[in-house]
Amino acid sequence: MARQYELLSLGALLVIAAALLVAFSAAVIGIDEVLALIIALYGVWTMVLAGIRVRNPEKYGRGAYSTLIMGVLLTAIGGAWEFQIRFENIIITIALILVVVGILALASALPSFRQKKEPEQTSS
Repeated sequence: MARQYELLSLGALLVIAAALLVAFSAAVIGIDEVLALIIALYGVWTMVLAGIRVRNPEKYGRGAYSTLIMGVLLTAIGGAWEFQIRFENIIITIALILVVVGILALASALPSFRQKKEPEQTSS
């Protein structure tokens, strides 16, 4: 039976949204923070999903590395948005996003710099 990652992710999104709406009802967070935190926490879920995909890869599905990067980006965007709401400093918010994107670019580029073993040539 095929794994239903989409249904699992939908369930996680609904649980996150419900928990944040309860937090809003309890006056723990403001209404403007709900969407930002949904994005950030769903990014955390996406990173967990990447860990699940490492152990159970799909033949034609998205890879674990790609899923991890998407999770990091979602968490950074949601976290930066929440940071902007709480502290109202757009420069630091933009800097946070740029740092995360820069780190992801470095992490994606580093494997191409590994030295590959040259195949041995046989003389005939």
